[in-house]
Amino acid sequence: MAADRTPSVPAVERALMLMESLAHSRNGLSLSQFVESSNLPKSSIHCLLLTLERLGYLHRSKQTGRYMFGLKLFGLANTSLNGLPIREQAAPFLRQLMEQTNLTVHMGVLDKYEAVLVAKYDPPGSNGLATWRGKRMEIHCTGIGKALGAYMPEDELNTLYRLRKFPRHNENTLSTLRKVQEDFAKIQKRTYSVDDEEDEIGWRCLGAPVFGDDGRPLAAVSIAGTVNQIRSDNLPQLAEVLKACTTALSYSWGYLKNEETDAYQRA
Repeated sequence: MAADRTPSVPAVERALMLMESLAHSRNGLSLSQFVESSNLPKSSIHCLLLTLERLGYLHRSKQTGRYMFGLKLFGLANTSLNGLPIREQAAPFLRQLMEQTNLTVHMGVLDKYEAVLVAKYDPPGSNGLATWRGKRMEIHCTGIGKALGAYMPEDELNTLYRLRKFPRHNENTLSTLRKVQEDFAKIQKRTYSVDDEEDEIGWRCLGAPVFGDDGRPLAAVSIAGTVNQIRSDNLPQLAEVLKACTTALSYSWGYLKNEETDAYQRA
């Protein structure tokens, strides 16, 4: 066939090879690691990485010097978002969570130092929480951001604080590194986060991570409502419903199965 006889473009093949190598890494790759794994000239790899970084497909940590995927890749998939595996698999779980709680449900992923919303489900008759797909949310004061930020490597959290600090949105916002670290430790212990009017007065939000087969968070899910909808008396129950959803999602993405996932899937 003609396609078989048409030569490939070496630069494209090399760029995709680098992306595939990065996909198999746990914490990103340095320039020297790319050179070691590819056996390509260092100068060629540097030019390819620089091009991918400039276009937004990769970003390089100023702290570690390692390259990681940028959100541009998700932007490409967003053109056919309904077919994206992460949203496609999550959709029935998120809709069920919305129906069970009658609260706005979000799903987000971590991009550099912020959470980015990739899904939103509003209950019928809701007053329209001002969020949307693609919105970026800070990790220190939002339910979905905290659920992801709590599992961020310590060096990256320290780098974030040095670069941007933790802006105060109101008197409830945790704005010091020590307080955020203490809050993140609590989140890891109970496996859910609480935004108690820390982002916006009058609103509360609970978030929980969704783990992949390697035990790392792939995404996070949150439920959000007014302070009258999420109260001290019903917060624990809502948190359990949320965690049952994210546990079931984690299992569907290859994480360890347990009785809680079965109970949710039978609901």
